[in-house]
Amino acid sequence: MIRVALADDQTLVRQGIKSLLDLTSDVRVVAEASDGPEALRILTTTMVDVALLDVRMPGQTGLEVLAALARTGSPPPCILLTTFDDDAVVVEGIKLGARGFLLKDVSLDQLTEAIRTVAGGGTLFNPAVTERVIRGLARLATRVPGSAMPVRLTRREIDVLGLIASGRSNKEIADALGTAEATVKNQASSIFGKLGVRDRTRAVLRAIELGVL
Repeated sequence: MIRVALADDQTLVRQGIKSLLDLTSDVRVVAEASDGPEALRILTTTMVDVALLDVRMPGQTGLEVLAALARTGSPPPCILLTTFDDDAVVVEGIKLGARGFLLKDVSLDQLTEAIRTVAGGGTLFNPAVTERVIRGLARLATRVPGSAMPVRLTRREIDVLGLIASGRSNKEIADALGTAEATVKNQASSIFGKLGVRDRTRAVLRAIELGVL
């Protein structure tokens, strides 16, 4: 069972998400919070597999909760819930270690896919959010950690990176390129090494900074 903590100041939103997740066989909300300080207290005292954090909450925002969790040294994987009207907020969330972003109007299938992916150690970003983040980063010229002298990517690696940026999974990338999923995993590892990053999100950010995407 995947244990989820849900933090949102709107009671109807929390109740709606909890009711939807109760329809699944493997995901359950085990803790709820209505503001930032309560979310931080729950997430530092309760064992959960994934935290769903509203970006804007009273007391502390979702970003402030993320920052505080990062200082504990062992934060749970977090997905930010957003109405997405501020590019800078989403960019900052990525820098603080958010493992995913979801718009609040996602379907149950999209929500559970994100939770399962993040609980399994992956990242998942709603394609609409990913596209907007890329545009926002281009405007903000945000710098992220990476290799000072990256090795040039191959044409195929650039193709793979572009599909990663669109929010595709390794399997979806493999299907799109007509190759094996294991090959895509190897190409992704090569991309991370050349860009001097450790995950898909920072690979996309670093590539935008370098003008590769």
